[in-house]
Amino acid sequence: MKIKFNLAAVSLFAASLLSSVASASAGQWYFYIENGSDSKLVQVSVAEQGKNWSRLNIGNGIAPGQTVKMIWNSSTDTQDCMQWIKGRYADGSESTPSKIDFCQDLDDPIVF
Repeated sequence: MKIKFNLAAVSLFAASLLSSVASASAGQWYFYIENGSDSKLVQVSVAEQGKNWSRLNIGNGIAPGQTVKMIWNSSTDTQDCMQWIKGRYADGSESTPSKIDFCQDLDDPIVF
């Protein structure tokens, strides 16, 4: 199951790895982001309901057609599974924030 997003901005510290990287070690929470647009994804942010947006570390961005594996920083282990996510593209457009359960469907990419 793929979830389709428009552009948006997100904040939270995470390390990104190409999808070809081996699975995260035991205890690490991860998810995948796929850029299904024609513009480079330059920012991804997440937020718990009613809280401030945190930026994910996506390095220099995610190119069109690229999929990356995101690994949550252990400092987020006490946060809710249900969070909002949004992205921003190089062309300045943003996606509509969408609510995601980050404890489920970890191998199904979130498509922006």
